[in-house]
Amino acid sequence: MIRIIIADDHPLVRKGIKDVLEEENDFKVVVGAAFPHEVLEGIRDHNPDILITDLSMPGRSGLDLISDVKQLFPKLPILVLTMHPEERFAVRALKAGVAGYLTKDTKPEEIIKAVRQIIGGRKFITPSIAEKLATEFDRDLDKPPHEILSDREYQVFRMISTGVKVRDIADKLSLSIRTVHTYRTRIMEKMKLKTDTELTVYAMEHRLID
Repeated sequence: MIRIIIADDHPLVRKGIKDVLEEENDFKVVVGAAFPHEVLEGIRDHNPDILITDLSMPGRSGLDLISDVKQLFPKLPILVLTMHPEERFAVRALKAGVAGYLTKDTKPEEIIKAVRQIIGGRKFITPSIAEKLATEFDRDLDKPPHEILSDREYQVFRMISTGVKVRDIADKLSLSIRTVHTYRTRIMEKMKLKTDTELTVYAMEHRLID
């Protein structure tokens, strides 16, 4: 039996994914988690074969959760199933150690295929992500500015770009206001931009925000 943990903060989404997976006789969802701490507790208690997680989680980002899981349970494979388009997070997630990346408009049979392939010890990478990885490799010395940001800087950058205030960013990420200002300064320096408006325009031009 393949034991699976689903991490998503929307109950209906968790149920939908669970229903799709358990159509397979050898798939069993052992935990449906809404919060990062529930994911870590579930892994400790149930020793799953795979974690399927969204990238939008309460309190901590999905990339933070992935980092925690890979540090504490390095052998556990992770499949990202998210609403975020590939161009925004796929390469970052794969670099963080996930075994596959799918968006929520993926057909059910493709999700099943991905789980089986990952359980078999292989990565599951769509052709479009493979192309992005190849492009990433080719342009390591000529990256667009947002791709040289750290994961935390990128997270803060996207929040600023969508108009989230510094105090709200600090609350959401459990950081001090001073630390958020420090991240903002680093982001501006790395991207050679001067204002929040310029960040927003850049993010929209590169399809990094809706």
